[in-house]
Amino acid sequence: MGEPPDDYTRNCPGEEKIRISEAICIGRRRVNFHKCPGCQFNDDRHPRRVAGASEIGGRGARRVASEDAMIERVFKAYDIRATVPDMLNEDVAWRIGNATAQFLRTSLTGYDRSDAEMNKLVVGRDMRKHSPMLTRAFIEGAAATGTEVIDIGMVDTSQIYFATNYMPCCGGVQVTASHNPANYNGFKISGPKGKPIGAESGLKEIQRIATAIARHKVPDSELKEVQTRDLSQPYREYLHRFLHEPRPSKVVIDASNGMAGRWFPILFNGVPNLTVVPLNFEHDGEFVHPPNPLVPANLDQLRAAVREHAADFGACFDGDADRCMFVDEKADIVRCDLVTALLAGEYLREYPGSTIVYDLRSSRVVPEQIERAGGVPKRERVGHVFMKRALAESDAVFGGELSGHFYFRDFFFCDSGMMAFIAVLNVLTRTGRSLGELLRPLDVYAASGERNFENDDKEGTFQRIAETYRDARIDYLDGVTVQHESWWFNVRPSNTEPLLRLNMEAATAELLEEKIAELTPVLGHPVDH
Repeated sequence: MGEPPDDYTRNCPGEEKIRISEAICIGRRRVNFHKCPGCQFNDDRHPRRVAGASEIGGRGARRVASEDAMIERVFKAYDIRATVPDMLNEDVAWRIGNATAQFLRTSLTGYDRSDAEMNKLVVGRDMRKHSPMLTRAFIEGAAATGTEVIDIGMVDTSQIYFATNYMPCCGGVQVTASHNPANYNGFKISGPKGKPIGAESGLKEIQRIATAIARHKVPDSELKEVQTRDLSQPYREYLHRFLHEPRPSKVVIDASNGMAGRWFPILFNGVPNLTVVPLNFEHDGEFVHPPNPLVPANLDQLRAAVREHAADFGACFDGDADRCMFVDEKADIVRCDLVTALLAGEYLREYPGSTIVYDLRSSRVVPEQIERAGGVPKRERVGHVFMKRALAESDAVFGGELSGHFYFRDFFFCDSGMMAFIAVLNVLTRTGRSLGELLRPLDVYAASGERNFENDDKEGTFQRIAETYRDARIDYLDGVTVQHESWWFNVRPSNTEPLLRLNMEAATAELLEEKIAELTPVLGHPVDH
């Protein structure tokens, strides 16, 4: 076949694999194809070209241009997130919903494309005050593409991953801003079976489609009815498959006024021998402390309650409850990489020789512990998109990040704060020992924690680091990692800010402080962030 005619020069938004001609484009418009009312190629009906909106200086043009700019700014590397309503409003949410439905449905292949069940989209939300409004707008945008939406209500983010595996669908979306303050919101998007959608696996394409369309009215007769589903019973039953009957245990749970406040009781009320001391279980969009358990100050209330109630341990969830951090029986904060090392040993007892994935900021004790237990350590770059992909590709049984995200093969290679809680409770029951006792042998190196530096010349800094430490083992999996025998560090760029993030570890606290002082002038101005 020769080259296609010159008029085959465009793609319907979301159909990038099929070029169509001007004639086909016009034909689709004549039959009111569901994408046409807001399409950039629609000269007759596109809001950017209707009378008044296209006039230079007109309010319509300024509004559309402003929304386009907002859409560009709300898309991040792993999700969509911004302040409400100045950056993220109903119109932007509608356009993102429309674009998401287009992308997920046109990404289906084979028989799935013609399967009505697979063309459905699952949507959930968190407890933030503007989540209902944004959810309605997102669903309306998705429905305008002819997509049937299943609304599963106010859920933890991990329940979206469960839902996309429990029932056939083209993907799932959680309306949430995770650990961010109350004035933020956003969308976490997954494909079928919980497949992560990040910048390089679909978010950029969703952004492009959202920018190319505008909010428009669709006749009610063309809209699918939104279904509602309550998955609480199958979700609880699924998680309880992995929960061993615990020894008599008292735990303090800080829900951070987030989704754990709704779902922890649903999932764990009635578990024999488990006494729960609840903190901040109210979930009305108000936060007693910011819903970010990585900030030590946000664990003060949890630590005090563990001491007061002589609890076996404490757990703090973030806003959407996909992350979980722990404090031990003495109320000492537990590093997440040490939890990864501990649980790696447990999973390798059950699945000998399996792969364990860990993010490259983790302590050297993690791969050392994995190898001692007969497993295969797999080092991966930071971020849930990369971690999930690495777990799936290597059929890894477990994975952990320094940020408190823990991933499980038994949970569809996805992260779950509830599964992490179950795993820690199980290991205490099996061993009969305390969390502090189990972790103490793993705490053998001095760690800096993540430190941030203002820096506008990230690439130049990486080059200077490589030159300065050219006698070390250096790799660029995520930023730059420099490894010496008795110390190592990783410096990686922030995805959204002019910052460099440093994680360093050394054999002794003295060596750690010496090397931090040596490296700080190269990295820029330290910031408390």
